[in-house]
Amino acid sequence: MSSFLDLSIWLLAYIAIVIAISGWVQGALGLGFPMIATPLIAAVTTMQTAVIVVLIPCIASVLANILRSPGFFKVLRRFWWMPLVAMPGAAIGAHLFVAYPDFPYALLLAGVILFYLNLDRLGFTQWVLMRSHEKKFGFLCGFLGGVSESTANIAAPPLIIYYLGIGLDPLLLVPAMNISFLVGKITQFTTLASSGAATVNTWLLTLPLAALALVMSLIGGRLRSRIDGVTYSRWVKRMLFAMALLLLLQAAYRQVTG
Repeated sequence: MSSFLDLSIWLLAYIAIVIAISGWVQGALGLGFPMIATPLIAAVTTMQTAVIVVLIPCIASVLANILRSPGFFKVLRRFWWMPLVAMPGAAIGAHLFVAYPDFPYALLLAGVILFYLNLDRLGFTQWVLMRSHEKKFGFLCGFLGGVSESTANIAAPPLIIYYLGIGLDPLLLVPAMNISFLVGKITQFTTLASSGAATVNTWLLTLPLAALALVMSLIGGRLRSRIDGVTYSRWVKRMLFAMALLLLLQAAYRQVTG
């Protein structure tokens, strides 16, 4: 990965704007930071650069969401094991990402998102089988969320499918998912840092972006407190659709530019 010093001032400004918008959305909806920032930054750099640039700012934004989320301890008591399931998935995903950086992980994730949204359109969002085997599906979706986190830099889709599938209150999605996000991102950072994917100076240079993400997340959090559960669920599904389109466009762009 090239140093930040090699990037033009306009590219740095673009990255800062993307981080600010992503932080605000993460604060408003409790998710979305890597879903927005990764494809937009990867479109003008590389996927590996985008993952590294987004990682520490995403951790800062997730921490802000955990501290502000109501129902955190209630969710923690029920789903404390989900982050533990995500850890091996994130570690495996990070090794896959380092070994096969050009594999179309984002394209695969876009397909999963569109598959889920079509199930939702047909009325299969909540699955009786999933609700009757909550922990078994939780282990599967948590593991896949960890893998997705480290490869496509987006863990939310498998977790959203699971939590909505078992009928969890949409507003409790925020603390439930951010607990897994935090563990997954820390595992991803540990794996990437130990692999030498970026230098210490490169990680340090992302700290100002982390501060920006933290501030914007706190500002966005003011909006979330005024959103009811039905509206929140609708916004989340619209965001998933928009992100699937972005991922598809990103894959098409890379295919054309080769």
